[in-house]
Amino acid sequence: MGLGSLVAGPFSETFGRNAVYAGSMAVFMIWIMASGLAPNFGAQITFRFLAGCSASTPLVCSGGSIADMYNRLEKTWSFPLYAITCFGGPMVGAVMGAYIGPSNVVSWRWTEWTVLISSGLVLVLVLLCMPETYGPLLLQWKAAHYRRITGDGRFRSEHEIVDATLFSRLKTSMTRPFLMLTEPIIMAMTLYITVVYIVLFTFLVGWPYIFEYTYGLDQGLANIVFVAMFAGTQINFAFVPLIYSMTVKRVKNGVHDTSFKPEIRLWYAMFGAAVSVPVSLFWLGWTNFASISIWSAIFAVIVFGYGVTGIFICVYMYIIDSYEIYSASALTFVALIRYMVAGGITVVGIPFYENLGTHYALTILACISGVLAPIPYILYHYGSWIRAKSRFAVSM
Repeated sequence: MGLGSLVAGPFSETFGRNAVYAGSMAVFMIWIMASGLAPNFGAQITFRFLAGCSASTPLVCSGGSIADMYNRLEKTWSFPLYAITCFGGPMVGAVMGAYIGPSNVVSWRWTEWTVLISSGLVLVLVLLCMPETYGPLLLQWKAAHYRRITGDGRFRSEHEIVDATLFSRLKTSMTRPFLMLTEPIIMAMTLYITVVYIVLFTFLVGWPYIFEYTYGLDQGLANIVFVAMFAGTQINFAFVPLIYSMTVKRVKNGVHDTSFKPEIRLWYAMFGAAVSVPVSLFWLGWTNFASISIWSAIFAVIVFGYGVTGIFICVYMYIIDSYEIYSASALTFVALIRYMVAGGITVVGIPFYENLGTHYALTILACISGVLAPIPYILYHYGSWIRAKSRFAVSM
């Protein structure tokens, strides 16, 4: 998923969002079908890798689409609704997979067929209902329409004038993410979300140790606890109206919208999400005993789900507001680094729990996330100074 973002973001700023959404989804379905038909484990992981590359498009392009369709005030509610809803997908999938895999009624391959069927439905919706949103491409189409109906070749969009050929436009869009890699905002937020995802992925690797071994649950029942994390992600819905009303008030009190700075997007993390992650991990780590009710662990998971989702929302919204039309390129390395690093860390996850035990393993994760908890508060006060040193960040 990380490697695919290197292509998805730049391509969406060359060929448009819809072409990349539809094309990558179609390719993703091919690899999922191949994975379902895989004759051995080697083929399975190869096709899964290719499917992951193809599935990276929403991770980077969704931010660009939100920036295309909504103004800064509307993004206060539109992106959180998108992000909170999407976070529920992996939790629901984990519960389904836990029962499909060991089932005696259907083959484990139905985990792939379920994904394939749902992906096909989404692709149909994209093709039938989703309009193109990338502004420069829409202007290019409009200019081409005027040239066609008037016969006047002078109608050209800025997109065509600056980069006259497809190759030059593609070259510009493919190199832009690498230029953005040195942006202070990108480096800071990439570090933050990457470490949060390291904590998240390592926490998920320890799921059997936390719930199956401690409480004697089978795989299916242990994965049902993911519903608790799903419930935690949904808590963020309660903050959307509050933060929206605070944002409206901030804008009305400003002069010509000058008070509307990207730093207000950090509110989603500042209202408890940033500290919820270390608190929930400490809570879970030192109440994970068979003698203590499993409901204690379940409520800790709810708090953890709320915290991770709130941090994800604030990181993405901060980058989207800072880079606007080029947010897809800006999010490219955020997705690349966090998935490559966090995904690689899962290799040591099982030895981590086996050698240290759940109590100390979760305590270490809590300490790591606790060190990062002040970041949203620091950026809230010094973010504008950091953005002033950025080459691509919009000036607000």
